[in-house]
Amino acid sequence: MELPDVVVARALESGREGSDWVAALPALVAELEDRWRIRVTEALAGGTGAFVTRALTEDGTTVVLKVPVPGLSDDRVVRVLTRADGAGYVRLLRHDERAMLLEHLGPSLATAGRPVREQLERLGRLLPTAWQRPGDHDTPFDKAAGLLEFVEDRVDGWEGPALERALEFARRRSAAFDPEHALVLHGDPAPANTLTVPEPRRGAELGVVFVDPDGFTGDPAYDPGVALRDWCPQLFVARDPADLLRGYCRTLATESGQDPQAVWEWGFLERVSTGLYARSLGAEDLAAPFLETAARLAPDV
Repeated sequence: MELPDVVVARALESGREGSDWVAALPALVAELEDRWRIRVTEALAGGTGAFVTRALTEDGTTVVLKVPVPGLSDDRVVRVLTRADGAGYVRLLRHDERAMLLEHLGPSLATAGRPVREQLERLGRLLPTAWQRPGDHDTPFDKAAGLLEFVEDRVDGWEGPALERALEFARRRSAAFDPEHALVLHGDPAPANTLTVPEPRRGAELGVVFVDPDGFTGDPAYDPGVALRDWCPQLFVARDPADLLRGYCRTLATESGQDPQAVWEWGFLERVSTGLYARSLGAEDLAAPFLETAARLAPDV
């Protein structure tokens, strides 16, 4: 059983607990195979916070086993997937406090080779299906206030109109936050987290569903804003980057039923905060596209 290096590294960040988890993982997987009557076949690449593998059930159905590293297990994810029952999300088949057994899905929108606007149309249409009314355990969260503090703490010499505009948007989104209209969001509905379903089914009428929800309760315009966050390669080659991204923004806002300006402000704030986060980790190559595109967009936002 191959455990990806990045998953091992993530686990070891938690010290002794993480090293114990790595050592005990083969026994845990064997126990889950026996209890859930599955047979693990191959590890899946791409995850950083969990051991993820394909498995076969007794009747030969392909499923996915996901075992989060210590500290990343989240009751909120299980709660969102359980409540969704497949509507807009991957189906949760079994779970306990240590692992989840999930429906097997096809490639993501990010790897399916579809045009950008088609990706955004499908993603935007999916969001209202995935959003949920808050329950007793869902406390509304002012995400913009959190991002304002986050950005201010990580500036570290990065200055200019892009930073000023990101802080302005954070304050504006925080002032507009209305807990009464908050919904349980995905939190990171990027094309990479939007996967195709192999066969038509209820709750996946668009042919795609979300995986890996964060599941916090907040402003629904935040989710399409996150989906607007990337697209750096397209912006670098565009004659008018702001016009191109505004078009993407209109598509996401229209399909999800949100205000285009709110989506635009969330998207710009996410672009800057993501770049600053990567920069604070020393990942300059990852940070640069976000911060450089933010600087190019700033005069036109």
